Amino acid sequence: MHVKKGDNIIVLAGKDKGKTGKILRAMPKENRVLVDGVNLKKVHQRGKKSGQKGSVIEKSFPIHASNVKFHANS
Repeated sequence: MHVKKGDNIIVLAGKDKGKTGKILRAMPKENRVLVDGVNLKKVHQRGKKSGQKGSVIEKSFPIHASNVKFHANS
């Protein structure tokens, strides 16, 4: 894998093309990376305690490592 946790990257393909971010987690077996603020999806979350309402949160999902490129701090 050409990138690792903590690297600053730029997204090359997909709906978030052109965005930059920092890698939070690298998954070399799946060849995927989790990037802060990229590939956000809305996820419904159940209430944790009884009587508490559920909510909708935005969560980052992993993207394929081939769609990112190392981006040096300029």
